[in-house]
Amino acid sequence: MTTSMTINRIYFCFILLLKFFLMKKVKQAIPKSKYQYAFHLAKNAIIIALVLTPVRFALELVGLPESAIFIIGLLWLTLGFSIYWGIKLSREKHCYLILLLALLIYSPISRFPVALLWWVDTKWEIGTHYGDYFNNFGHALLNQIGYGSLTQIIPGFIIGSITLAIMRYRKAVIRKTNVLENE
Repeated sequence: MTTSMTINRIYFCFILLLKFFLMKKVKQAIPKSKYQYAFHLAKNAIIIALVLTPVRFALELVGLPESAIFIIGLLWLTLGFSIYWGIKLSREKHCYLILLLALLIYSPISRFPVALLWWVDTKWEIGTHYGDYFNNFGHALLNQIGYGSLTQIIPGFIIGSITLAIMRYRKAVIRKTNVLENE
């Protein structure tokens, strides 16, 4: 059995165990409507990410340097959506939870095309940055969906939380000012 097959099996077992043990607890703790709202928020971001990654790949194929297309990346898109979601969720009761759920839904799905483009790049020896770093598709998939998702979720949640805190503070100041004016 090859190393990639072993890694794939370990990853698959880990996902099954995670799903089995955690989903029971999460379903009890988080109402279905929070999942639905998080999915609704993540849906447009996923569509944009699924278009953005092939566009970036094509721009690299055309010959634009990495420094020129760096800004067209999933991390920047995630940070932008986190700010947008922070503004949009500022009036919600469970805003931080919904923000985290939206990032947890969006990030792994948005990373899958990167792993797929790794395969395309290595299969046809194209020579883009997508073909670097990994030995096989299992490694690429695991790193993109696992580690790559974390590189989006953590900064996205921090930026989104800061945005939420600012929006909630602003809302409280406006409310307090209105109360003082009415007295």
